[in-house]
Amino acid sequence: MRNIKLVIEYDGGAYAGWQRQAGDPTVQAAIENSLATLLREPATLIGAGRTDAGVHARGQVANFRTASAMEPPRIARGLNALLPDDIAVLACEEAPESFHARFDAVARRYAYTISTSPTALERRYVWHVKFTLDLDPMRDAAASVLGTHDFTSFCRAGADVRHHVCTVRDAAWSASGARIRFAITADRFLHGMVRALVGSMVDVGRGYRDAGEFRGMLAKENRCEAGPAAPARGLVLEEVYY
Repeated sequence: MRNIKLVIEYDGGAYAGWQRQAGDPTVQAAIENSLATLLREPATLIGAGRTDAGVHARGQVANFRTASAMEPPRIARGLNALLPDDIAVLACEEAPESFHARFDAVARRYAYTISTSPTALERRYVWHVKFTLDLDPMRDAAASVLGTHDFTSFCRAGADVRHHVCTVRDAAWSASGARIRFAITADRFLHGMVRALVGSMVDVGRGYRDAGEFRGMLAKENRCEAGPAAPARGLVLEEVYY
């Protein structure tokens, strides 16, 4: 059996997330169904990250095993011909037998975009906020998540995980015109973690809480202490590192 690695881009707006679910459209199911048609055999994708409903990806990585002799360039062309327009295979290559898209990843990078002005063309990819944000305390809050912490306060309640400890390599807010962007890189992410972080830091930026209270949220390890989750549409899985 050969091990094939894919790099995938998708607009998550029409999907119930990455992972296959009974009765709901998902990105994994769409690609697996297209692979079955192309290779004339069932295929199971292993994704590097299980993005939630409505979340997008610019650099999702996945791998699958196949008995087919079809070369990677033909697999990529065939998939892009069969897949809906909101999913694209950006790269396809043969990987070592041992390669595992999820377990071999050493870090993942997400970005979240906020717009402080109305936008029609980008409405599916940004969170339009109608209030003024002060970036300085938001940057102070972002700095407090650097390093290794228990992120229970920013994980969806009831998430099936062994532990809530993540190591954040970088986390920062930047601004350009009406666009405000939060980028974060960590060894792992919990269910709903980035959206909960963004929503809580937006509360800081609008003056509902201060950066010290944000640090208190992190320390208390209780989801009820943190702010609401930001909408899914502003979140993108940018890159997976190996």
